[in-house]
Amino acid sequence: MRLSTTVPTEPRRRWLRSLAAAAFWLLLWQLASLAVAQQLLLPSPLSVAQTLTGLIVTTEFWSITAQSLMRIGVGFIAGVVVGTAAAFVTTRWSAADLLIAGPLRIIRATPVASFAILALVWIPSGGVPAAIVFAMVTPLVWDTIAAGLRQPDRELLEMAEVFAFSRWDRLRRVELPGLRPYFVAASTNAMGLAWKSGVAAEVISHPDWAIGSSLAEAKVYLETPTVFAWTIVAVTLSLLLERALRAITARWAQPVTAVASSAASPEPRRPADAQL
Repeated sequence: MRLSTTVPTEPRRRWLRSLAAAAFWLLLWQLASLAVAQQLLLPSPLSVAQTLTGLIVTTEFWSITAQSLMRIGVGFIAGVVVGTAAAFVTTRWSAADLLIAGPLRIIRATPVASFAILALVWIPSGGVPAAIVFAMVTPLVWDTIAAGLRQPDRELLEMAEVFAFSRWDRLRRVELPGLRPYFVAASTNAMGLAWKSGVAAEVISHPDWAIGSSLAEAKVYLETPTVFAWTIVAVTLSLLLERALRAITARWAQPVTAVASSAASPEPRRPADAQL
């Protein structure tokens, strides 16, 4: 019997479709650049690629990228931790919800520019991006995880009662696994928001060694290809970090029913007359 050596084509088709879509938009970009005929207004893809290549080979580029990563990363981690803690507090105590929920909703609705300008009055420019990222990420994480805490799986809770789980076992084996999809969704969505707000805060506060500061300087000197190049860097880093976060949490965020059923290994006690 002849064994089939056919390679699965679906991943290849997806890759080819993505490549075709990218080629379409690059072609459209090139045609628009030719129509405008002014590099100052709309540089061509080739000029942007050349500018980006020139940036990547410099040590200054890597220092700027590392500093922005650190600022945004600090604000993101702090926002996830505080937002998660706020979700547990506000769903457990109504008084805490009354005091905390309102300010968090107001913070979420406030424009980044307003926060950045106010933050410049209170803290040094180098700390503004991390503070803005923290302020933007915290309400998003709080809202998503609080929604998960308010909508527990009733069947799993009943199962915990049947197996006589202790309070700790119920939290560890049922409630926390049930929050995994909410936590993954909150953290991955917050990553994109962190980069948008963080770079915007850098543009406004203009700290040393920052992607946003480089964008602002390129705009002042009318270096449009450089503006495009740094924008591509920021978008690429955001997408890569979001994808890495999804990959890290993919295995951890397995279906809650599987987690709970595997955790409930003890069988409920059977009546004595049913035992052999």
